[in-house]
Amino acid sequence: MRKINIFDTTLRDGEQSAGVNLNLHEKLEIARQLERLGVDIIEAGFPAASKGDFQAVQAIAQTVRNCSVTGLSRSVQSDIDAAWEALKDGAEPRLHVFIATSPIHMQYKLRMTPEQVVETAVESVRYAKKYFPIVQWSAEDACRSDLPFLATIVEKVIEAGANVINIPDTVGYITPKQYGDIFSFLKKNVRNIEKISLSAHCHDDLGMAVANSLAAIEAGATQIEGTINGIGERAGNAAIEEVAVALYIRKDYYQAETRLNLQEIKRTSSLVSKLTGMIVPPNKAIVGKNAFAHESGIHQDGVLKEKTTYEIISPQLVGVQSNSMVLGKHSGRHAFRTRIQELGYSLTDEEVNRLFGRFKDLADKKKDITDDDLIALILDEKLDMYKNFYQLCSIQVQYGTNQIPTAVVVLKDGEGNDIQEAATGAGSVEALYNALEKALQIPVTLLDYRIESVGSGRDALAQVYVKVSLDRKEASGRGTAQDVLEASAKAYIHAVNRMFVIEKMREEQALAAQ
Repeated sequence: MRKINIFDTTLRDGEQSAGVNLNLHEKLEIARQLERLGVDIIEAGFPAASKGDFQAVQAIAQTVRNCSVTGLSRSVQSDIDAAWEALKDGAEPRLHVFIATSPIHMQYKLRMTPEQVVETAVESVRYAKKYFPIVQWSAEDACRSDLPFLATIVEKVIEAGANVINIPDTVGYITPKQYGDIFSFLKKNVRNIEKISLSAHCHDDLGMAVANSLAAIEAGATQIEGTINGIGERAGNAAIEEVAVALYIRKDYYQAETRLNLQEIKRTSSLVSKLTGMIVPPNKAIVGKNAFAHESGIHQDGVLKEKTTYEIISPQLVGVQSNSMVLGKHSGRHAFRTRIQELGYSLTDEEVNRLFGRFKDLADKKKDITDDDLIALILDEKLDMYKNFYQLCSIQVQYGTNQIPTAVVVLKDGEGNDIQEAATGAGSVEALYNALEKALQIPVTLLDYRIESVGSGRDALAQVYVKVSLDRKEASGRGTAQDVLEASAKAYIHAVNRMFVIEKMREEQALAAQ
């Protein structure tokens, strides 16, 4: 069995998804879970892009010890220097440096000749090797590059010291056979190709990212890059969970395996979905809620007689448990803390005590508390990092089919002052958001509003995701509560508070630069 390394770029390429903006705490939560999942490399961000990105990459490199942490860099010395400062304390620091190689990118974006591109690529790799034990070099837009030129530049950067060569399908343009042919071409035409490992990075613009990644493995790639749930720019990246499970189920064909703990897949998928606000479609392969549902009578009959008639993947393989532990109002603190640890979360005693109080309050209203409920509570608790700004104290909404919806809200600002306002609207949520906007005294535009239930049943928790804009700046927020309107208010306040945090960080960066 060939070993396939998994290079996870959820925190870099995945965060570039429209509307996704993770803070440092959220990135650390995802990084810890990726470590539990068993990925080989975590691309934690682009250190030179901003102070926030630098701090996140640095914190993740200092925290994660069981896999390599990398950062992205342009072929610029200042980018490489920033990446080294952020990554030098990592267990296995590595750099991911790139430059475009396609004619259209070289001419219109870089405005460089092919010879200048080769020289720049070689110089950047040679400079990076002064610091980093492992350097990965990427040919941006490789799949629209001239293959002889691609072979030439790959050979040169290997001579300069590159350890991994990445061939990205940057715009999701190529087909599986064509992609595999590129790897075969390089293996035949690059004389020092045996010194390095080949990596595949595929985008899903034509829906072929996973198929292309598997084609690359067939052609000799030993590293696959992708994201959890396939999130990323435009149509996203190759979904890591799909590639990994395909290799496991069809190991008879691919003769390749990863070191992923497949039972952590569902938990990782749920965490990324909740923190990014990108809901997993029900029919999504491997992690969608319908992935193991059988509606057809013929299918149901077959599965009842023998599961393998229609079920090639067992739910348990990817961590979908049908008998997950259920807590209730009689559950004690010990059982509560144990379950939190089993779910993979590490909380301080103070956080556990606060969360246990909220758990008891919910248990008085809801008979059974499932793992999904607990995860929602945990993530909601972590929103308290924004309490130095606005806190929601209470809401009251009056609605009737023959009445004008009216909402009254009470907030507390960062100085402890109460703010109360009332407003009307065409519906309950509009009335609520109009009242909140009046209370905040800032013009907030609602760009997106989504709601989903946590679990099932009439007493299920409601989880609301919103995206808002203020002065052309965007931020997302989420809120969880048993009441839909309370969850909606929490999500709105969370988004606004995040806006203030982002603005405060920008002000601090501007002062530091002076």
